[in-house]
Amino acid sequence: MASGKLAGTCLTFHHDGKLRNLQTELVSIRPFSALEEPNRAVFKDAGDGDYVIVTKETIFHPQGGGQPSDEGTMTHNKTISINIRAARMDVVHDGLVLHLGRFEDPSAAAKLQPGDVVEQNIDSEKRLLYSRLHTAGHVLGSAVRRLVEKEIEGFDELKASHFPDSAACEFRGLIEGKWKQPIQDCVDEYIRRAMPVEIDFWTEDDFRREGLERLIPDRSLLPPGESRFRVVRIVGAEVYPCGGTHVDTTDLCGVTTVKKIGRSKGISRVSYTVA
Repeated sequence: MASGKLAGTCLTFHHDGKLRNLQTELVSIRPFSALEEPNRAVFKDAGDGDYVIVTKETIFHPQGGGQPSDEGTMTHNKTISINIRAARMDVVHDGLVLHLGRFEDPSAAAKLQPGDVVEQNIDSEKRLLYSRLHTAGHVLGSAVRRLVEKEIEGFDELKASHFPDSAACEFRGLIEGKWKQPIQDCVDEYIRRAMPVEIDFWTEDDFRREGLERLIPDRSLLPPGESRFRVVRIVGAEVYPCGGTHVDTTDLCGVTTVKKIGRSKGISRVSYTVA
């Protein structure tokens, strides 16, 4: 049910984030119990009855970069259906996307073989929510940098979470509570201006040309077959190296509310919601 050495999964959503369904080729399928221990560990709620599927291409965003995994289905010949509830990057074999799912009819698992064509369908409502949250996180980061970069010693943007129940951006440096309303006002301005959100692919020289050497990612983060880094530009604000999904303009984030600024051990955490 699985082939030998597998080529990396083509991340189709990196190039067309509007696709909600895609026909692609099944590369491998294994019971969850047959997965390597490091890969089993990345799926927290999997167990008996679950399968892990690799396809040649995918429109499922695997959890990472602060963004939750897409969910949806894979079907074959309209007779076999698998409910996909999580996707993760393979931690054993570079560049593979692992789709965790369960067959609607467990007996159908034996009928699916490498080389079969499957249709991927993602949950559009969840994808839109995650895209709104991710873009809103970059809007928030842009607003914070605009306001405090020169005001706070050692300032830098760190990691972020774009999960619905824990969305927040972290920054190096202590951002005092007095900045909460100015940050909210700047976020509101960026949302109101409906700033375009553009996807591009840059070389290291492109970063240098833009004066953004500080953002050059490690080349080990490049997806299979890619020689350029994927970037997201909020036109009129910031550029971010980013593999996530996004809305087309900032107003599509919806009402974005700065909830709280927390501070601990030299790190500030600015939480937010979208509605």
